[in-house]
Amino acid sequence: MERSIFKEEHVIFRDSFRKFLEREIKPHLERWEEEGIVPREAWKKMGANGYLCPWLEECYGGMGAGFEYSVVIIEELARAGCSGLLAGLHSDIIVPYIHSYGTEEQKARWLPGCASGDVITAVAMTEPDTGSDLAAIRTAAVREGDHYVLNGQKTFISLGLLNDLVIVAAKTDPRAVPPTKGVSLICVEAGTPGYHKGRKLAKMGLHSQDTAELSFEDCRVPAANLLGKEGHGFYYLMQKLQQERLVCSIMAQAMAEAMLEMTVDYCKRRTVFGQPVSSFQHNTFKIVEMATEIELGRTFTDALIADHIAGREIVKRVSMAKAWVCEMANRVAYHCVQLHGGYGYMEEYPICRFARDIRVFPIFAGTTEVMKVIVGRLMGL
Repeated sequence: MERSIFKEEHVIFRDSFRKFLEREIKPHLERWEEEGIVPREAWKKMGANGYLCPWLEECYGGMGAGFEYSVVIIEELARAGCSGLLAGLHSDIIVPYIHSYGTEEQKARWLPGCASGDVITAVAMTEPDTGSDLAAIRTAAVREGDHYVLNGQKTFISLGLLNDLVIVAAKTDPRAVPPTKGVSLICVEAGTPGYHKGRKLAKMGLHSQDTAELSFEDCRVPAANLLGKEGHGFYYLMQKLQQERLVCSIMAQAMAEAMLEMTVDYCKRRTVFGQPVSSFQHNTFKIVEMATEIELGRTFTDALIADHIAGREIVKRVSMAKAWVCEMANRVAYHCVQLHGGYGYMEEYPICRFARDIRVFPIFAGTTEVMKVIVGRLMGL
């Protein structure tokens, strides 16, 4: 379908990025899946070609480009099965915290590296006993002179091993009422004494993306690493969730499209009982149903992208999209594996990895259930 959010320059950029993926990324995907991590060299190649944080101003090492360029990068990585290279998480979810709430000194210190791939970022919110309840976090940051002393544990942290800089959500005022007013964001650089990167977690999917446990034991961080104002961390997190959930929806939508494309191609070529798998009426209907849902998802997602670029508030609708598009993509994955038959369960077929990778999308960045609670509240229910 024709997409009005893109102009000719975006089409040219997409073609260039696809060629980059074919040349520099896709040949290594299987090895990265086996090794359980994407090497830093891949991130640096992304940065050297302007594919990290393209929206950053030129003074910080970016291109000063619009969000449309980020959308292209996110979509093409997802379609190519490069979900382990979470450039969208780094570029469009984490780095914007520094850009929006950092001091000029912080931005000058970290942003150029974020664009070049020399500084890989992570955000540490989730704790072993808190899940989606950020108000209940226990990681504490106590002010001692010109430093904060951090103590606590974080889990399920994407880019937990590769990161050079992690934004930590911590309690700076445990007595604050409501508790959300006691949360602050503190930037911790890798190598800081007391900051420990723990074990890499074994996951169902996203095998090449390093997810790890982090711990902080009397970790002394300069007070100058406080991001924004003390006690405003929860507010900052809520402000950035609109784009985070949009990024997740964009990825899931692109993966659904890729899964359908590879399945239609397989079903047209694969013959059973002397005829193509796609020609059986049940299979035809199933493919048409998936294609219809994917078209609906594309129309909804593109409308949200356009409104987000225009600066409109889309919290309710993007929460709907995060829930519906991610669940839709999982339905597509199930049926596409089924249409592949036994080959769909084999690792040599891309649909197998896609089905594993997409499963987490209704969970991270706020579960489907949490999205429904948010929408319900915004509807006054």
